[in-house]
This record gives sequence, C-alpha cells and structure tokens, in this order.
Amino acid sequence: MRVLVTGGAGFVGSNLVAHLLEQGHDPVVLDDLSAGARPEWWKRRGGPKCVEGSVEDPAAARTAVRGVQGVVHLAAKPGVADSVAHPEIDFRVNVAGTFSVLDAARKAGTERFVFASSGAVLAGARPPLREDMAPAPLSPYGASKLYGEGIVAASGVFGMTGVSLRFANVYGPRCAHKKSAIALFLRLAEAGSPVTVYGTGRQTRDFLYIEDVCRAVERALFASKPGVYHLGTGQETSVNELVHSVEQVVGTRVKVERQPARAGDASRSFVDLSAARRTLRWSPRVGLEEGLARTLAWMRAEAPGAQ
Repeated sequence: MRVLVTGGAGFVGSNLVAHLLEQGHDPVVLDDLSAGARPEWWKRRGGPKCVEGSVEDPAAARTAVRGVQGVVHLAAKPGVADSVAHPEIDFRVNVAGTFSVLDAARKAGTERFVFASSGAVLAGARPPLREDMAPAPLSPYGASKLYGEGIVAASGVFGMTGVSLRFANVYGPRCAHKKSAIALFLRLAEAGSPVTVYGTGRQTRDFLYIEDVCRAVERALFASKPGVYHLGTGQETSVNELVHSVEQVVGTRVKVERQPARAGDASRSFVDLSAARRTLRWSPRVGLEEGLARTLAWMRAEAPGAQ
C-alpha cells in the first residue's frame, strides 16, 4: 500500500516508516521537522518520498496525500502539561491540523485513515480503559484527541474506513529527543543526573514498545471496518516501579527529585486490549524489561549521532 505518514520523521513515525518499508509498502512522509529529528533516510535518494511541511498547511497536506491509498496521522503536539500551558498551540496543531489532513484525504479519494489517539481521552476514567467507556479527558491534549476520534469516525460518510488507535505510553529506539518518562529517565540515568517524579510516584501507566505499535498500525491500515482500539500491554506500572526498572537495566542507583503533582495527569492508566486482540488480531510481544534493555542498547550505540 502507498501510505502517507504524517509526523513520519518523529519517534513513532520514523520507526513506522522503517517497518512499512521492511514489509514492502511505499510510505510517503509529511513532517515539518519541528521536533528536531531528521532520520537518516530524510531526502536520501532511494528512500521514501518526503514532504517538508506542516499539517496545519492545507497545501502541504494536499501535496503529501496525492496518490496514496491510506493515511496514518501521527503528527501532533504531544504532552498533557504543554497543552495546559499553551492550549492554543494544542488546538492549532492537534485539532485544525487533523482536520486539514483528513480534508485533504477526502478530496484525494483516500480509502483508509488511521489516527493516533491516546488514553488521555479517558484520563478521568477508572482503568482498565476500554472502548465502551464515556470520554473523560482531563486536559486540552485529551480533548484534542477526542476531536480527532470524532472526525475520523465520521469519515465513513466520505467513503473512508477510519480507525483510531489509543496508544498507551510508547517507548523504544529513536526516542532520544523525547520528554516521555522512559526516554527521559534512561537518558538522565545514563548521565548520572537525577530524575524528577511528580506527586507520590504511585501513579501508574501502561508502557508499550514501539515495535508492537508499528505492527498494530499496519493491521489497522487493512481493517475491514472502522473502529476505536486501545493499544497497550494491560500491565500497570507505577512511576516508582519504573525508576526501579531503569536502575536495574542501567546498573546504577538513580537519584529522585520529588515535585508536586501536575494538573491534568491521570492517577492510574492501563488498558484492556481485548478489542484489539479480537478484531485486529494484534497482541503485544515485548515486555517492559526487554523493551527497556533494547532501548538502552540503542541509546548507547546510536543516540549520539542518530535520530
């Protein structure tokens, strides 16, 4: 399949592009490079077609979507805390940007649209998170992802098959520039610097390895019907437990600095992945211990000179 990947130069996107190439697909990338990442294949002869531009720009979206059969919309302004501090940026990128890409896909007659959503749409719900729960966002970021799910669900009226995937906390190789917990904790632990834990550290998350995400996205591109699916491991890990796991894999004691809890953060989050198993025929394969070891190995071997 010829597939447009928005945000394809970022952490999840660059891994997904590599996966799609390995599986014989023909990816096209739209990215404004604002995250600072520039994969080794960016603009390389023989690599995927790359369009440098923003999802907020309808002209860039129209150029990138030309001739594709499917779209994977990953480009977004991530982060709960950033969305609370700057909700106007969150709206512009995550809401208007999502509409811009889907509208371009509609006009181009694109058949399939996969949207990267988040468990943040249910941040106020009691886990395990399921698709039949009423939306409960606690931040502008969660609300922006809820909009995306809504417009993708309505894309059937344009003849598209729209699938939204609610990613758990994704980690893995190519995450060196990310501010997410695992990327940040590993980076700081390697440098001998303290990590910051907000609140008690008893808040929990579901950590999902990037390789498993890529397999799920590929399955979603070929889904026979629209839907919303939670992607995760179903395993609940506290931030305190994560610090201990990082210590184990790095092989050194990690100093922890405590800060007050942040507004908009969920106290507990893990998913019920029954629907993804049943309909997408997908299950995660990489556990946290193995995933941390793989990520650290990549950081040690590649991070200084690679994105």
